[in-house]
Amino acid sequence: MAAAALSGDAREENLSRNAGEVRQVPSGLPVASLLGPKRIPPSAAPDVVGAFRFLCGPGQLSYDDPVVYPGQPGKAHLHQFFGNLGANAHSTYESLRKSGESTCQNELNRSAYWMPAMLDGKGNVVRPDSVSIYYKRRPASDPACKVAGKSCVGIPRGLRFVFGWDQTRPNEPQPENAKLFNFKCVNVWKPTTAAFPDMVEPMKVCKPGQWLSATIATPQCWNGVDLDSSDHRSHLADMVRDRNSGQNACPASHPYIIPQFTMGVGYSIEAGDEPRLWQLSSDAMLPPALRRPGASFHSDYFEAWEDDIRLRWEAACLNKLLNCSDGDLGDGQILSRGKHYPPRQVSPRLVAVPENGDPAANHRHAADSAR
Repeated sequence: MAAAALSGDAREENLSRNAGEVRQVPSGLPVASLLGPKRIPPSAAPDVVGAFRFLCGPGQLSYDDPVVYPGQPGKAHLHQFFGNLGANAHSTYESLRKSGESTCQNELNRSAYWMPAMLDGKGNVVRPDSVSIYYKRRPASDPACKVAGKSCVGIPRGLRFVFGWDQTRPNEPQPENAKLFNFKCVNVWKPTTAAFPDMVEPMKVCKPGQWLSATIATPQCWNGVDLDSSDHRSHLADMVRDRNSGQNACPASHPYIIPQFTMGVGYSIEAGDEPRLWQLSSDAMLPPALRRPGASFHSDYFEAWEDDIRLRWEAACLNKLLNCSDGDLGDGQILSRGKHYPPRQVSPRLVAVPENGDPAANHRHAADSAR
């Protein structure tokens, strides 16, 4: 898939205006009716980053992946989607912007997020109770932005990428990717285990009434040019520690600091579950020597926010160093909770693993599982 790129002049305009390479696509949404009043949130200080948080409910289960396999329905492993309920193999930035209800607060965020489905080892998918998304970044005026990179900028319109375990290198240990995610058992969101790079240890002790918490974070350095790349990763990079100063900084090839988000996924454990059998749908792609439940954790993102709304929470929550939660825009308004806002516990929690309509994919998945 060819990378989408910006011309030199458009690149500078993009960086200064927080716009993307793709043209703005009006959604047709009644924006005012999807907002409510809210008092300005408190400062995030002494934290040095502004925060914008919201919750998503689980969406569709699908063997599609519009980033890795665009236009090829059924070719991917089974995914659990969040956000835009219309996301599928044929999704583009334009289609996401123009249509689809959202499980993330409401339709003002039509972005699509997806990850491997959680399987219970008994023929079912375990749907998460909720997904928390936590965007953070230093204010653009913070002098540290020019120390750690060239500048702190907004999310480029239409940005898409994969993060976490790299399925193009299934036979290789990936310590650099494993550090992006972890699993732990929690009780009323208080950890009862340490954080681990796979599910083996926490699932030995996670009991009914508790939750498995899976957390994964995105890279935060962008090359300033591409909205995608051939491997769907290399247009972004992680910060690295400078040996001389001891400070984290973006590599020179990726000097622009964009809002990083952390995704936290919570799965309830109930009586009758056998947590030691649980695994991600992508774990079967690992060779036996590396195959541990959860070790293949990764996620995909396809940005499709309502432009003005994204610019507002970047300007207020992030650039004014505010602590914004539950879709609070930080400027006196908040995203209303839509009809797909997650309840305390999802229902149904278990659903049968769906059939894949692509026979070739079914054969490939069977071969992966047999390895």
